[in-house]
Amino acid sequence: MSTTPSLRHELTKGFLKENPIFALLLGMCPTLAVTTSAINGLGMGLATMAVLLAANTVVSAVKNLIPEKVRIPSYIVIIASFVTVIDLSMGAYLPDLHAALGIFIPLIVVNCIILGRAEAFASRNTILYSLVDAVSMGLGFTFALTTLGSIREILGFGTLFGSQIISESFPGISVFILPPGAFLALGFLVAGARLLTARLERAAKARKGFITAAEAAKAAAPSRRPQGAEA
Repeated sequence: MSTTPSLRHELTKGFLKENPIFALLLGMCPTLAVTTSAINGLGMGLATMAVLLAANTVVSAVKNLIPEKVRIPSYIVIIASFVTVIDLSMGAYLPDLHAALGIFIPLIVVNCIILGRAEAFASRNTILYSLVDAVSMGLGFTFALTTLGSIREILGFGTLFGSQIISESFPGISVFILPPGAFLALGFLVAGARLLTARLERAAKARKGFITAAEAAKAAAPSRRPQGAEA
């Protein structure tokens, strides 16, 4: 039986099970710094995804031409080239978003997600699988940033993508537009994602017969107090 992962698995892994933020906790610097609004999170996620797509493709295509001793510097040069293109393009066509994201666009060069996927995946797989991996991880990263940005924007300003969705009398919870609010919101999201992942894994194992029906029922059933217990 082939041990090569299916394209479906590669495409879906980045959304939850191997989400760069919720599962792997990578790219924390831009995650906490730029997600004061949904549009900032979406913009940073799409910019990172564009670089990831291009870098994975090139690294996979030239992996056999790069000497082993200089592979990491070579990957960084490749990534930096595409980051420069994205940076200049956003400055020309999306100046407001470019100004809001600021230094964190050039810092995509040293984002652990980009270099990590180049080293751990693109350098060891075909161009097709590397593209699918980039799409999966890029969409997962964008989803996480946009979700976090949306929560902080709604609770901090009462808006979503700049549109008022809560009464203007809502004063806003100022902590959510500050760094402590980013940590707080991210903590709840990571906890929720891991709880959902654990439940999905238990359900999958139960379907495949890896755990007994009694264990599955016990995991799914709400906790009951022992009979005769006093309040």
